[in-house]
Amino acid sequence: MPVTSEIKKNRLLALLPPAEYARWENNLEPIDMPLGQVLHESGSSMPHVYFPTTSIVSLLYVLQNGASAEIAVVGNEGIVGVSLFMGGETTPSRAVVQSAGKGYRLKSQLLKTEFEKTGPIMHLLLRYTQALITQMAQTAVCNRHHSLDQQLCRWLLLSLDRLSGNSLIMTQELIANMLGVRREGVTEGALKLQVAGLIRYSRGHITVLDRKGLEQRTCECYLVVKREYDRLLPDRMAV
Repeated sequence: MPVTSEIKKNRLLALLPPAEYARWENNLEPIDMPLGQVLHESGSSMPHVYFPTTSIVSLLYVLQNGASAEIAVVGNEGIVGVSLFMGGETTPSRAVVQSAGKGYRLKSQLLKTEFEKTGPIMHLLLRYTQALITQMAQTAVCNRHHSLDQQLCRWLLLSLDRLSGNSLIMTQELIANMLGVRREGVTEGALKLQVAGLIRYSRGHITVLDRKGLEQRTCECYLVVKREYDRLLPDRMAV
């Protein structure tokens, strides 16, 4: 049986009312989520939805030529697979683990059945989806109007919000794919932040040394997204 304290490291699962949580508990399967694992490809069916606890998943839009750009990140605040209960069944995005860790998965049919009961779970998932849409929209604005330096700071802060520590492990190539830039651009941006004393960066291992400094250096996009998540998914709510 899954350990309740571990399950509730995921913010959405922690917000489930007792009756709904009791129905889900034994159906949540603990899994490892290694760096670079693809949870679903563009257009493919999704037999499971995923609830990260100590991992982060990147949602990427992939072009025909193989180029990609990140449209959102999902960590311990959410769920990977919103298209299932929004009626789409599939999605044009790819879901890739960007920071290794653990999580839980749930059979898609079970989630759809729960959502269609039009109860607390439906309302909770719709609030999360609104927050996710805000992140996607703000990412598009940020990528169009703000510098790579600001985008990198935003991305680091959003990632930190979804982890318990201050370190991330990922390759330059993965970061470049997420931001839709060349690897050289990521290296240059990371070195600037390191020289400023904000991060320590070595061989794909990023440690944030000065979070407040990152917040001062990033654009307004980070706070727009954070405030919306905090508003829609507070620590306690009536669902």
